[in-house]
Amino acid sequence: MADSLAEIGIFGGSGLYSLLEDAREVKVDTPYGPTSDAITLATLRGRRVAFLPRHGRQHAIPPHRINYRANVWAFRKLGIHAVISPCAAGSLQPHVRPGDFVVCDQFVDRTNGRADTFYDGSIVTHVSMAEPYSPELRRLAIAAIEKNGIPCVPKGTVVVIQGPRFSTKAESLWFTSMGWEVINMTQYPEAYLCRELGMAVVNISLITDYDCGVVADVEEVNALGVLEVFKKNADGIRRVVFDLIASMPADLGGLGAREALQYSRGDGHVITEEDVRLFEQ
Repeated sequence: MADSLAEIGIFGGSGLYSLLEDAREVKVDTPYGPTSDAITLATLRGRRVAFLPRHGRQHAIPPHRINYRANVWAFRKLGIHAVISPCAAGSLQPHVRPGDFVVCDQFVDRTNGRADTFYDGSIVTHVSMAEPYSPELRRLAIAAIEKNGIPCVPKGTVVVIQGPRFSTKAESLWFTSMGWEVINMTQYPEAYLCRELGMAVVNISLITDYDCGVVADVEEVNALGVLEVFKKNADGIRRVVFDLIASMPADLGGLGAREALQYSRGDGHVITEEDVRLFEQ
């Protein structure tokens, strides 16, 4: 496979690329097993882009069973340096309303048992996650959302739960009391694994509901309601993603994600492209 077939990756459903005329599919072998689906390659706004539905094209893979390492590895193998990671999410705070887009700047991991690192080998590696999402990509995402007239919450913390079940009211009240804004099932370890391979990542959370109805006088969340609101947001997120891609800098390697690897090993070794390729062996 060529060293670089794409430069920007998107984890999202088929609605994001169904209108592209030059799209073609590729399958990428990974050391971690198969990806969630075939990856679609296309040229969008002059950029080479790869699309992968994290739940599979038929939405058949639950969040706790997604092969996150395979998905992220495949993106890196294609040559990607920047990842857009939109997701459906619930609100934990009254000011974050269904229909809003939240550009998260932090996450809290409440999952368990997920394979969540590439660094299982003989060299201990600790990657900093103080700033999990790229500040520059977040700035561009906020601008794209506002350009399209969509209500935007410019920062927030997403708490990632294991799934596939939704929260109890007690759990939801706890998350709300902590001041966290958003709840989701897929941002961890997806965002962190991107960081481990030196890819800058930005999350756009599409708010579909108030979690458990505990911060608003509404019914508790259910899967049908989430899907209905998400479908209404599909055109909006497509326009936002397309405009975000158009605004990205030519040099995606300058977004700072590679620097996160600079001090991740005690010997001061900076992880290089060659190191990344060695994972495959």
